[in-house]
Amino acid sequence: MSLTRRELCVLLPVAFIPAPLMGEDQPWKDQIIPSTMLPLDKMPVQTSDQGEVRPVLKGKLATGESVEVHQTTLLPGATLHLPHRHLHSEMCLIREGTVEVTVNGTSTRMGSGSVGFFHSNDEHGIKNLGTTAATYFIVNIGPTAGA
Repeated sequence: MSLTRRELCVLLPVAFIPAPLMGEDQPWKDQIIPSTMLPLDKMPVQTSDQGEVRPVLKGKLATGESVEVHQTTLLPGATLHLPHRHLHSEMCLIREGTVEVTVNGTSTRMGSGSVGFFHSNDEHGIKNLGTTAATYFIVNIGPTAGA
């Protein structure tokens, strides 16, 4: 089985998520995520030449949907991966910086407080256009979220 850079960026940091979030006696995919407070300084961090990724949550909602959330910080000019598509839906919440979000070949410049939504199977990608780091949260929801 081969993994894409995106899958590696998402999966590798998951190894460092504290047991209560991942499930001590069962796989994460079957665990209902409890109400949880996650201070930034308590989140594990995985660094690369492009920036850093912090896993936030991974599991199931009480209503049954799979969910995975992570925070990404991209260095100026960086992108984590080429545009891609997947079965689950994805929401991008820009915390700081300026990024270019491309969906199905159409690019939009987005800054702090902006929100993007990527429908299932729409091709999408994110690049930091600014001169400083850009930080955003990704919320994946659906059958392949976190897979």
